[in-house]
Amino acid sequence: MERLYLYDTTLRDGQQTQGVQFSVDEKRQVTAVLDQLGVDYIEGGWPGANPTDSAFFDAAPQTRARMTAFGMTKRSGQSAENDDVLAAVMNAGTGAVCLVGKSHDFHVTEALGVSLAENIQNVAASMAHIVTQGRESLFDAEHFFDGYKSNPDYALSVCQAALGAGARWIVLCDTNGGTLPDEIRRIVREVIAAGIPGDRLGIHTHNDTQTAIAGSLAAVDAGARQIQGTLNGLGERCGNANLIALIPTLLLKQPYASRFKTNVTPEALTDITRISRMLDDILNRVPQKQAAYVGASAFAHKAGLHASAIIKNPATYEHVPPETVGNTRIIPMSNQAGQSNLRKRLSDAGISVNKGDPALARILERIKAREVHGYSYDTAQASFELLALDELGRLPRFFEVKRYRVTVERRRNKYNSMVSLSEAVVVVKVDGEKKLSVSESHDETGSDRGPVNALWRALAKDLGRFSDQLSDMRLVDFKVRITQGGTAAVTRVIIDSEDGAGRYWSTVGVSPNIVDASFEALLDAIRWKLLHDRSDPAWRGYSDLCRVSAPVRSGPVSCDHGGTTRGTGRAVSALCL
Repeated sequence: MERLYLYDTTLRDGQQTQGVQFSVDEKRQVTAVLDQLGVDYIEGGWPGANPTDSAFFDAAPQTRARMTAFGMTKRSGQSAENDDVLAAVMNAGTGAVCLVGKSHDFHVTEALGVSLAENIQNVAASMAHIVTQGRESLFDAEHFFDGYKSNPDYALSVCQAALGAGARWIVLCDTNGGTLPDEIRRIVREVIAAGIPGDRLGIHTHNDTQTAIAGSLAAVDAGARQIQGTLNGLGERCGNANLIALIPTLLLKQPYASRFKTNVTPEALTDITRISRMLDDILNRVPQKQAAYVGASAFAHKAGLHASAIIKNPATYEHVPPETVGNTRIIPMSNQAGQSNLRKRLSDAGISVNKGDPALARILERIKAREVHGYSYDTAQASFELLALDELGRLPRFFEVKRYRVTVERRRNKYNSMVSLSEAVVVVKVDGEKKLSVSESHDETGSDRGPVNALWRALAKDLGRFSDQLSDMRLVDFKVRITQGGTAAVTRVIIDSEDGAGRYWSTVGVSPNIVDASFEALLDAIRWKLLHDRSDPAWRGYSDLCRVSAPVRSGPVSCDHGGTTRGTGRAVSALCL
């Protein structure tokens, strides 16, 4: 099998993304997961270009991957040994150094303002300087494809000069992102035919035509053996080739899987969904649900016909098993759902229901009726589970909300600016005891702290024996949509939550009042968390939820699963011992 090399530039080119600026600690965190994943090169940044990159390289972590410093070729009028910008890059002490240089004659004369011959001399001298220092040298041929289409002889001569001076890799860059895959395939073949070996060629694509991955694969098909990209496709403008999608494609799809090998193992590949979401968490971004391989919807099957086939054989509607990339299969619930979807989704949630159970029809009717009023269980799987368990009589009543109130007051702060103060009062009943909690939420700093935050803090403050279970729960996103317009508008709120166990779930609430809709979604989020923390002492040794098969006065009785339950005086939810 031929070797393919993976070069990650998340910490340098990915940092060109609008609104993205990694701290030194975040750079180290990303470096660690990249190294564990198995990429061959980690481009840590541009030493000397900014304090963060310089500080990172001052104490760069030890990695199995080759740490790489990025910079530019020496400037005209100075030797490579005396160029202070190049010196800062070399002083980072990395095993590899990647320098960018012009390969498009238009940029040489217009942007650099030097002669074409002088630019070639600068590239060659810079590569030779890296080699004499005992480092691995890489040359990023900036604007190569545009330059090749304009003046192929000159673009090739720049790359040949870098190769002749000792560059290990010549990286062909589609800097503007406008070259289509067929053009990339043809040009890479012509570059190889001109004397630059494929095992010395890399590809660096941008996603301005949404074809960065396709362009990278086209270059590999043509003979290039290094691929550059970023996690989650970060990068300036429309981003770079997305390694999160490229790596599974190389390992799982033909002909790449049988023809090439990388340093990423199948075991490491199962962590790629977590890595993608970890980066989004660092950047305070909501993960894209439709992201290939790793998105929450990547293996979601909505239509009843699809779900029916999935139950028989997942390969009918899945191009790879979701577990190979650390993802999970989802059968969403919506008004298009049939009983096949429903039973599969319940099974995935650990809820066993026999085929033909009348409760299935009741659950479907309830879902369809509620979606008419604005609910969306397609995007709120946790709320669906709670609804189904409630209809099955298996939902524990952890606590009961007796009443709640939220007030919002506008007042002037010490800077004479108007700020908001939200106060929430919540009264709940837990284990027969009423508890009143009050919480305030301010926006003195301009942060988004309003009535929903106040409600969350008040609820989490005192839920009796369940409070400790909420200590690692966090609300990560809050989405509002008006489902009906006019003065009688109905608001749908989706809340995304996560906890310390790595679980991520979504809940929905609907009401003409946005606070009421938010509170409904918030209550579902808390109940789902409590439901799935069954190992917690608050469950008092119970291991599963059951429905009591007949009314009882008290004491143990048989349950639907053949176990015993602790009766509560009537046929309501009970817990299987």
